[in-house]
Formats: sequence, structure tokens, C-alpha cells
Amino acid sequence: MGEVSIRKPAWLKTQVPVGKQYIGVREIVKKNKLHTICTSGHCPNMAECWGAGTATLMILGDICTRACKFCNVKTGRPLPADWNEPDRVAESVKKMGVKHCVITSVDRDDLEDGGAEIWALTIKKMKEVNPGTTIETLIPDFDGNTDLIDRVISAGPEVVSHNLETVRRITPIIRSKARYERSLKVLEHIAKSGVRSKTGVMV
Repeated sequence: MGEVSIRKPAWLKTQVPVGKQYIGVREIVKKNKLHTICTSGHCPNMAECWGAGTATLMILGDICTRACKFCNVKTGRPLPADWNEPDRVAESVKKMGVKHCVITSVDRDDLEDGGAEIWALTIKKMKEVNPGTTIETLIPDFDGNTDLIDRVISAGPEVVSHNLETVRRITPIIRSKARYERSLKVLEHIAKSGVRSKTGVMV
């Protein structure tokens, strides 16, 4: 008796990156010299998101100062902050025509403010150029500095996320420099500010 072929579930399959929407997003990102977590993190769902005309933009460069074991983003010494980036992000989102934009960033422990000012400027520029687009920010822990977190919140995003990524027990093993309790305090601070808070678990 031969082997029985088992059909793979739909969620296990990834799409081939093709189509007008996918190409459009790719060209906008390339032309405006932007980074996305989709490409930097080698996300297997990129075709699905870009094919729908959207992408998760990653500000403050594509080199992270941390080296979390679950993440494919490059680790090293980042380039200086690009103060023209907020304008390019806002204009790119306008061209994409998305109603909800997700923005994240690498960790910038090399900067005194952790990149908080670029974060705030990006959100404000987004609001100016795309008043009908809601903004979700996925922020680093800023070493637990609530003043820096407040700079992001004060800029007015609709959602402020900070990912726990994993459980307390293995946080020291897979999250570079991060502390589970610190992340909990970051989330608590975000929630108490009144803005919609969110977190995610990767491992």
C-alpha cells in the first residue's frame, strides 16, 4: 500500500511575491530609501502584506544595537539618525494609501534619547500628511525611561505597542539586554497614559 499524501493546511503555504500592489509597495519603499521589518526580518508573510498594499515600516535604520536570538535584523553599529526620514515615511504612506500604518524601529542604544525624537517627528509628520490614517507604533523599551516613552505617546499615535516577545523564564536567553519586568513596566506606563496599548509574543 502506497503512502497517503496529506494536504498541507493553507496557513502553512506562503505566496509568491507578485502582483501590482506588491510591486507598487516595493517601488515606494525602494525609491524613498526606507526600511521595513518585512525585508530586514525576512518575514515569510511579506507577499501577503505587500500584496495588500501595506508594509510595516522600520525607522532609525536597519542595524540594531541589540541581538535578540529570534530576530533576523542585523546587529552592529548603526549609522547616524536620518532627520529627513520622517518626511519620507509620511509621503510613502500617502502613496500607499493605507488607512492604518504600523511603524516600528530598531533599538538605538547608541543614541542619548534612544531615537525618541525621530519617533515623535515621524508620528507628527504622518498626522500632518495623512490625517485620515491611524498610526500604530511598536516601540523598543527605551531602557525603561518613561520620559522618552512619553515623547512617543505625546505625538499622538492611536496605538502604542511594546512586545514582551516571550515568557519570563527564557527572556534572558533570547532577548538581548531586555528585562521582562522592565517590559511589563513599559506596558503599564503606556496603559496608564490612556492610549490604546498592545503587546505580542514571538517565542
